[in-house]
Amino acid sequence: MPAKSESLIQIDKTDRRILAQIQQDASLTNQQLAEKVGLSPSPCLRRVRALEDAGVIVRTITVLNHKKLGLSLTVIILIGMDRHTPERFAAFEEQVGEYPEVLECYLVTGHDADYMLKVVVPDMDEYHHFLLNRITRIQGVSGVHSSFVLKRVIDSTALPLSYLL
Repeated sequence: MPAKSESLIQIDKTDRRILAQIQQDASLTNQQLAEKVGLSPSPCLRRVRALEDAGVIVRTITVLNHKKLGLSLTVIILIGMDRHTPERFAAFEEQVGEYPEVLECYLVTGHDADYMLKVVVPDMDEYHHFLLNRITRIQGVSGVHSSFVLKRVIDSTALPLSYLL
């Protein structure tokens, strides 16, 4: 059960249905969404706006097919830092935030690493260039371990809504 937090908001069954539908297809019109969740358009739009205002819906995105765009290599990179200071971490995070190849960046524990990155590039040559000319040049990076994704078994952006009461 999640810890109590002031940032949690009340989500009812209708809100959950709305969230499930827009996680599957954010391109639905308000009319289509309303039909799918059993509301008329005006109340549906009010609920969506309330979820946006509450910060539950952060943004609407389009998911692209990486392979059709020639971005065939996905790499998980574990990165160790030489010093564990807020300044060192902030500088690293700012720098990797500028790289469009970095899809995800996590500060982690439980590994011989401080950060885990998910990176997408066209091929091994581009990854080699990215690693040597960007990642290893960030001040404080002391170790890098790369794992190459062979197959995307689960590749989802949808959150599990069944935990919502």
